[in-house]
Amino acid sequence: MRIIARTGFRKIIVCSAVGLLIGGCQSACKQAGASPASPEKIKAFCIDFNWGLGGPNSFAKPGLWADASPEAHIKWYKELGVNTIQTFCVSCNGYAWYKGGVVPEQPGLQSDFLREIVRLGHKEDMLVMGYYCVGANTLWGQNHPDLSYGIPSTPHIPFTEEYLDYLAASIKDALTKTDIDGFMIDWIWLPERKATEGKWLDCEKKLYEQLMEEPFPGEDKLTEQQETQYGRKAIDRCWKVIYKAAKQTRGDCIIWLSCHSLDHPHVRGSKMFKELDWLMNENPDPSTLAAAKKAAGANTRIVQCLCGWGDSHDAAKVINDSIYEDVGFYGFAKPDETSFPPITRAKDGELTGNAKNIEIMRKAFGAR
Repeated sequence: MRIIARTGFRKIIVCSAVGLLIGGCQSACKQAGASPASPEKIKAFCIDFNWGLGGPNSFAKPGLWADASPEAHIKWYKELGVNTIQTFCVSCNGYAWYKGGVVPEQPGLQSDFLREIVRLGHKEDMLVMGYYCVGANTLWGQNHPDLSYGIPSTPHIPFTEEYLDYLAASIKDALTKTDIDGFMIDWIWLPERKATEGKWLDCEKKLYEQLMEEPFPGEDKLTEQQETQYGRKAIDRCWKVIYKAAKQTRGDCIIWLSCHSLDHPHVRGSKMFKELDWLMNENPDPSTLAAAKKAAGANTRIVQCLCGWGDSHDAAKVINDSIYEDVGFYGFAKPDETSFPPITRAKDGELTGNAKNIEIMRKAFGAR
């Protein structure tokens, strides 16, 4: 068998072996597990392995939840009623959630987690999306101290050629080896200057000179206009690398961006928004939805985040607001030691924060 084309999000598999019986071909194709069709209404959730205890920063220590059961997770997602799972190629600690890739796997990973989530999710007619935190990666920072502003749990990685080569290789690897339907990209931001105390690494000074075609003026002489122009160029180049790596590897893969500040000077009016497959407005303020729709391309689908910021997100308010009728919905929540989001209640017994929003989403999604 060989894959010769993809239509929408379904693989078309052609059996080319001479003399292969039709029944055998059908059986083989079924075992290959075609991707589900793109849903009319995106209903997505992420059990968020990024954040947790034990690491050198606020990101989860390597190997936390390495014993997570793919079967139990699929059951949880199915009971929530989602048609799209967002899980991880590489989480913020810098380790992968599948075996045998170019990025080291989570220490002690008991299952081939991502591959199994894809296999089981596709059986349930769910899209399965991976994830990359573009601006922060603890392992990268530890291994490349000259190319990273330490390892804070904020954006800390300059988009140097070395880092973009690593990111492209990781994207190509996951798309080739795991059969994910696409991936979310997050934190496409420059290092936070407050975290760097205004200092610039030599590698980023060189990057500035490369992109701006002028000498780096010095931290004390850099104007806001220069910094903004540099930021736009750096992010634009990063996006082009991501897009090329993904689409040349598998043209029908979905690239999904999460963005909490669509009007930030570094991305305002960015071509990236026009070229994305899915654009997610993470900001819970309803007024920001119009900005997302304006920024998006003609074929870009809009997704609104409903859960993840605790009580700052009000899932019921969004779900019942007609302005969100034509957009998809998404939520995320950090798991507890069981690898599932905790159920938190107030003293009066009422659900609070993420737990409350998850229950609202369960009812709205028509849990299976």
